[in-house]
Amino acid sequence: MIPQDPVMLLSFINLKLRDFYGSLKQLCDDMDVKEQEITDKLAAIDYHYDEERNQFV
Repeated sequence: MIPQDPVMLLSFINLKLRDFYGSLKQLCDDMDVKEQEITDKLAAIDYHYDEERNQFV
């Protein structure tokens, strides 16, 4: 289960990307969550996925 609060979600996702996953797709596949759900929630607080950095910035 992922955090519902966008700020907590940002911290959670960036930590997972940094420590365990090489891409957002790998994280979503492994955690069985929709990539669009994460990107929409984080876009609402003006954070977007940067593939080169493998984090939301």
